[in-house]
Amino acid sequence: MLLRFRRSAPAKKDSDTPDTPVAPSIVFFGGKGGVGKTTMAAAHALHFADRGLRTLLLSTDPAHSLGDVLATPLGDTPVQVGENLWVREPDADAALRRRVRRIGDDAARALPREILPAVSRHLDHAAAGPGMAESALADLLMDTMEEVPDRWDRLVVDSAPTGHLMRLLHLPELLTPWVQGLARQRERAVDADRFAVGVIGGTREGAEDPLLEKLHARRRRLERAAARLREDAEVRLVLVPRRMVLAETDRAARELADTGFRLGTVVVNQVPADVDPEVIGDVRARFTEQGTVESPLTDREPIGPDALRDLLTHLA
Repeated sequence: MLLRFRRSAPAKKDSDTPDTPVAPSIVFFGGKGGVGKTTMAAAHALHFADRGLRTLLLSTDPAHSLGDVLATPLGDTPVQVGENLWVREPDADAALRRRVRRIGDDAARALPREILPAVSRHLDHAAAGPGMAESALADLLMDTMEEVPDRWDRLVVDSAPTGHLMRLLHLPELLTPWVQGLARQRERAVDADRFAVGVIGGTREGAEDPLLEKLHARRRRLERAAARLREDAEVRLVLVPRRMVLAETDRAARELADTGFRLGTVVVNQVPADVDPEVIGDVRARFTEQGTVESPLTDREPIGPDALRDLLTHLA
């Protein structure tokens, strides 16, 4: 069954003006849980792939429903599910273990051997803390963003529900001052070490401090990610025509706009034939600037590439 859509176009812009937006290479799909953002992300990724663009569809949602939507098993590494399309559903716990192992390896190269057991205990304790798996997924996302456009032409992100998406987008910017503070503390420690060496005589082994280099490299990486999320990424919000869902979507859209993120076309999913005209009217009016695409409520879920292609024919 071919799905029919109503689309309201965003305000037109002169194509010759220098501020005409460039098509983003990174697209996030977000919204309240259960509105169909995973389906829309998969359809959008297929659209890119069918145009010949090397596309990675990445899930940051612990629910891991991409495999169900595409009717194919997925894993922690990219799986090719069609021509030009790869899909990855990372395991948050595995990502956290990789991150802890990497930090431990860095510490082993930079710190005295006698304090490494204490460092290991601290890392184990930190890994159990709240938000650590989410932070590890943010690291994985930053790694993947840096593969665009060399490895991937497009990156489509099926995000966790709205609150998680907002934290994920803001995390690089929030972590930068913390890493800068750690770097300053390390610089003071290195300067004190150099002063002590100068007082007692002798030479300090190694021209550079490896831990300080790591901190500066991480700061630069966070700064690149924060800038790219605003310059080369777009957030497409998905909602259903209900008052409470519209209210949450409206808050998310305002926060994203106020903090400099680009908002794309809004997807209004599961629109029933007897939709409340006031609610759908409010949705259209609220997102006039971004434009909306409306998908009707049907008795069949679009599962598998063929059904998703029926869907993306109109979403494109």
